[in-house]
Amino acid sequence: MGENGNGQSGWTFLTNHARVLLAVARDPEMRLRDVAARCGVTERTVQAIVADLEEGGYLARARASDGRRNRYRVNPGAPFRHPAEAGHEIAGLLELLAREDDHEPGRTPARPSAVDEGVDA
Repeated sequence: MGENGNGQSGWTFLTNHARVLLAVARDPEMRLRDVAARCGVTERTVQAIVADLEEGGYLARARASDGRRNRYRVNPGAPFRHPAEAGHEIAGLLELLAREDDHEPGRTPARPSAVDEGVDA
């Protein structure tokens, strides 16, 4: 694995699939080019990931009220894919990481979140 600018190896705990899912959970009407910019990948990569997430039952796509954009709905009841975590739903990950206001240093995440209630997120 390569090193980042801080001399640390380039691996991370979250995959690009998780990052895209979290970006969509934060803003269900975000354009895919904006998701790509937020996640540090290409728009084409995001399109492929969204297709994977839809096929896997993690996202559903519909037209937004303006008729021009897509709106995504995350399925928080979907299980993790790896057998080691298969008994857990992604709602816990979303609750932990999807709310941007919880990223302030020293802030304890609020509970429960709208994400685990199945609200459009």
